[in-house]
Amino acid sequence: MSLRAVHERVLAGEARTWALEALSAGGVAAVRHPLGFVCLPLERDGGEGVCVHLWSGLLAHAESTTSQIHCHSWDLVSHVLYGQVRNVHAVVSDAGADATHRVFEVVSGANGDRISPTGRTVRHATGLVEVFGAGQTYTLAADRFHSSVVPEGGEAATIALGRGRPGGRDLSLGPLDGAAHHVARQPLDARESELAVRLIIAHLT
Repeated sequence: MSLRAVHERVLAGEARTWALEALSAGGVAAVRHPLGFVCLPLERDGGEGVCVHLWSGLLAHAESTTSQIHCHSWDLVSHVLYGQVRNVHAVVSDAGADATHRVFEVVSGANGDRISPTGRTVRHATGLVEVFGAGQTYTLAADRFHSSVVPEGGEAATIALGRGRPGGRDLSLGPLDGAAHHVARQPLDARESELAVRLIIAHLT
């Protein structure tokens, strides 16, 4: 099913039904995402993709080597299936001697993420904090720095629809002296992938 078709079902109030159908079909190869959630990729077509993102204390999560503050090269539509998600905007400004972070470029491939420091150094402050609960949908344009936060100990899942924007770059804020490095994505084994699917289905039924 295309991103457009999934989006239409979300707009029609059928997000939960679609998620149950897609997850019940089986064969989902889940991975631990460096931003702290488990990603279950369900649809991929060129520069478009549909995933379910799961935050749960019952599953181990990967740690970011830079920070949680990042921006996408793609436009995001996110629908909260259950739980609460805070979309925390970051106000990022270029800085020299008083900089606190360096901007890193993240290039994803089949073997993981290549993370490279750029020449841009910045400071940041917390901007608008949006809070979304079950059944709510929000959008985020490419190139907007933000972080997705789930209350500590909270359980949440979202449908994430992404459409790539030509010329965009995936970026993250990291330490000023950070070096280039490679981060391998951590796949869940079959037992954990099944557990992730069961957790989501249990919340939706």
